Amino acid sequence: MENVAAYFVQCMFNAVKNTHILHLQATGPGSYATHVALGEFYPALDELTDTFAESYQGKYGIITGYTDEYELPTAPLQYLIGVSEEVDMCRAELPQDSELQNILDEIKSLCDQTIYKLRFLS
Repeated sequence: MENVAAYFVQCMFNAVKNTHILHLQATGPGSYATHVALGEFYPALDELTDTFAESYQGKYGIITGYTDEYELPTAPLQYLIGVSEEVDMCRAELPQDSELQNILDEIKSLCDQTIYKLRFLS
């Protein structure tokens, strides 16, 4: 279970880094809306991921087993859909404690809101 926690936390922090890069690289038609949507997303995801990690560690101990894997960002909408799918994939393998699952729900909601903004407001 600990390796899933490390994978999830690292994946979310990588998403923070990637969406920050995509935020800075937004150009062309719809770029302002993309810039703003991602500018709201990455700091919120950073905070929620930190909250998840600290809460997990408070209950289960320090997360270990992080790796150096890193994925370069792609198109913002497709990338956010992928982040949302990662949350779904990890959810069943992570502890089912309601407080941790609630944080996962908040991350999913953040993803859904940002996907909406990228899909319909850009």
